[in-house]
Amino acid sequence: MDNKYRFLARIIIEAKSPLNIGSGNKGIKTDSLVLRDVNGLPFIPGTTIAGLLRHTLGKDEEKLMGSQEMGSPLIITEAKMLDSDGTVLDGILSQEKLNSEFLQHFRQLPIRQHAKIGHRGATVKGGKFDEEIVLKGTRFCFEMEMLSAGADDTDFKRLLNVLISDTFRIGSGSRSGFGEIEVVGHQCQYKTVDLTNDEQREWYLKKTSSLYEKWNGAEVLTLQPTKTQEWTTYELELKPVDFLLFGSGFGNDMADMTFVRETFIDWSGERAQIVDGKRVLLIPASSVKGALSHRLAFHYNRLTGKFVDKLQDGECIDDYVGKNNAAVKAVFGSEGDLVDGKMKHKQRGCVLISDIIKEAVLPTKVLNHVSIDRFTGGAIDGALFNEETLYAKGYTFCLKLMVETTAFDGNYTIRIAFEEALKDLCSGMLPLGGGVNRGNGCFEGIVKRNEEVIYENN
Repeated sequence: MDNKYRFLARIIIEAKSPLNIGSGNKGIKTDSLVLRDVNGLPFIPGTTIAGLLRHTLGKDEEKLMGSQEMGSPLIITEAKMLDSDGTVLDGILSQEKLNSEFLQHFRQLPIRQHAKIGHRGATVKGGKFDEEIVLKGTRFCFEMEMLSAGADDTDFKRLLNVLISDTFRIGSGSRSGFGEIEVVGHQCQYKTVDLTNDEQREWYLKKTSSLYEKWNGAEVLTLQPTKTQEWTTYELELKPVDFLLFGSGFGNDMADMTFVRETFIDWSGERAQIVDGKRVLLIPASSVKGALSHRLAFHYNRLTGKFVDKLQDGECIDDYVGKNNAAVKAVFGSEGDLVDGKMKHKQRGCVLISDIIKEAVLPTKVLNHVSIDRFTGGAIDGALFNEETLYAKGYTFCLKLMVETTAFDGNYTIRIAFEEALKDLCSGMLPLGGGVNRGNGCFEGIVKRNEEVIYENN
């Protein structure tokens, strides 16, 4: 028997930010549907987890993940969702179970609206889309098993430690705030099986593949974080000056434009609790990312002397904004260029940022707006509208960004420009959200780089 040892682990993960596990299909209400199992509940394919682990391991992938010449010794199951009481929802469920109050929230998941804004302040053609996401706080359970000829489980434990890295994200949109996960308690169930031992072999043969069934005789393994890449961590302590407006794209009986709302799951008690969106403050990471991207281009052009009135013949401002800007491409990546009907030269972004989703009961205020005709002194036809904003003065929240140091390699100016953009955010010079030209979205606060204060505005 070549592989007489089996290393097994059962892991429970929690979504610290919404997950975007796309099915590749469109729906009537959205451009991208979440992948669902036979019960209509979200799940994470084992291939998704395996691919992420392979990417994270880098040079060690052939040894642990296999290659074209050698099969993988690793087996990863699908990650199935947990019910409100912590039981794993594996197998075909009864209709009564699916109609429970908790699972009803997964019938229609939140839909995030996105709009790519160009440097002229308008939506770029083809840049408007939306996608279905899995609620923050959703928990999943999966198992990992490794075949081994020896009793040394160092490689397997190192693989498990990757799961609690700050930079390990699941699903798409990881550079837009989605996919941050946490191994619950930083612990997992663990067991080593020697197939030459009669008692251990019997346990292994009787072990069911169902994630619903609990393990017996397993030990608890505490995972240790590993650092696979060099990252620079920025933390911003933001204090809103007054009103915030991150639009939902919809109106209601009171306003034409409403603040985005989204429920999430809280596991602070013995059971999972649904936190209603009316008690939630949501700042989408994609909104922060877009604003920082434009301001980064501004500062980099300023520092490198690229001004509109000093461009050479044949140059235009479009050559130095968006993906054509060296700093934006290095930090935030590029969707590529359309060549022969296909997108080529794609580049992944180097910034990880998560949504801010907090339980916070903040007062709302409906602001009325009207555009006045200069000649008649009356309202212009169709220019009367109102918006629902949040009054968040006195509230403080933390925004964390992690940047791969490779984004700054060889060009110190990019780092200076990026940090200047962060300082603008904490000085009120870079407002976030909608209605910024009407005074919404201004902040004051502190910028920290690797826990060291580099800017303070209180």
